[in-house]
Amino acid sequence: MRIAMVGTGYVGLVSGACFADFGHHVTCIDSNNDKITNLKNGKIPIFEPGLEQLVRNNVKEGRLEFTTELFDVVANADAVFIAVGTPSRRGDGFADLSFVRQAATEIAKAVSGFTVIINKSTVPVGTGDEVEEIIRQCNPQADIEVVSNPEFLREGAAIDDFKRPDRVVIGTVEPKAIAVMKEIYRPLFLNETPILFTSRRSAELIKYAANAFLATKITFINEMADLCEKVGADVQAISRGIGLDKRIGSKFLNAGPGYGGSCFPKDALALVRTAKDAGTPVSVVEAVIKSNKLRKQSMADRVIAICGGDVTNKTIAILGVSFKPNTDDMREAPSLDIIRTLIESGANIKAYDPEAMQEAGPLLPKVVWCEDAYDCAKDADVLVIITEWDQFRALQWSKINKVMPGKTIVDFRNIYNPEDLRALGFNYVSIGRS
Repeated sequence: MRIAMVGTGYVGLVSGACFADFGHHVTCIDSNNDKITNLKNGKIPIFEPGLEQLVRNNVKEGRLEFTTELFDVVANADAVFIAVGTPSRRGDGFADLSFVRQAATEIAKAVSGFTVIINKSTVPVGTGDEVEEIIRQCNPQADIEVVSNPEFLREGAAIDDFKRPDRVVIGTVEPKAIAVMKEIYRPLFLNETPILFTSRRSAELIKYAANAFLATKITFINEMADLCEKVGADVQAISRGIGLDKRIGSKFLNAGPGYGGSCFPKDALALVRTAKDAGTPVSVVEAVIKSNKLRKQSMADRVIAICGGDVTNKTIAILGVSFKPNTDDMREAPSLDIIRTLIESGANIKAYDPEAMQEAGPLLPKVVWCEDAYDCAKDADVLVIITEWDQFRALQWSKINKVMPGKTIVDFRNIYNPEDLRALGFNYVSIGRS
């Protein structure tokens, strides 16, 4: 099929490359000329394992193209995906739909023949209705169906999530649109992937509900970690003990410094606003948002307390600043709150991240960026692990011991055994464990 992907951000680029790998002809469209030029030259604007090779292969095979010109591509497309950003709106936390509305207006002017318009951007309930109204007002003769097809991609594992998903959610009840969507996702149908066809509004709400629930699991186990510290229990045993219950499941039960990224914070806020507008507040999600905000702030306070209540002129080494491993995404990363608070409290910050330093630099201008973990630990009073990159799981502690005068390790991801680090002479502090 001929697919137009409007937007080459994280979702649009990954989805476009994967659809091309399914055998479709995909053209990714973006108004940013520099981004499109770079993509044509093989330069990927984000770090996602396997994405660069996937894009290169499909460009070479002639199935994937990039352009700034929307009109002709949409006019010849069987399906047009809207994959533009929907950031939180300042002031009220509601999703900013200006890019979605702009895309719908441009698509309306170009669409020709029967075309399925698929909203892949994360949007509030009812956005599909608005997109359809925009297109029909701009082009009353348009033969279109508007579908909701939310994405469930984990940064760092997006390609595998796309090709081997837990499920695909498609919001439409129109037979012609269903037929097109089945063809688009034909490889997954052949693999018997669960495909849920539902109403457009239900599909839109599924996305928000899923992310809010996962954010709730993370927040719950973080609060349990705090309780464990007070009563002498081990949060990792708690996580395993409840995670083995099939009604609960083990995923998203790792205690840490709080959730971040492009989805959970934004989507939880948008769900709260949607529910308030509908007159049915979601008090659980509101509590999750509040708890997670306090969680990030409290992590810096822990470091300060470990330093005797004063970090003035102390050198603190930070390992990992991206919100999770295998991505360079800094959006809502816990490290931002932690580092800024430590700097405001008088600390000198050194940091290292395998991929996110370029993104983090402008956000944290007072940080000294290092070549590797050992360069970061050199001359530090305290070393803090914030992001659990694999390379931080097997550090040469004897080497760190030689270059780091302070012997305090704060592990916000619980990736080491306390007894092992203490046996090496370190003052090791973790989350929810004695």
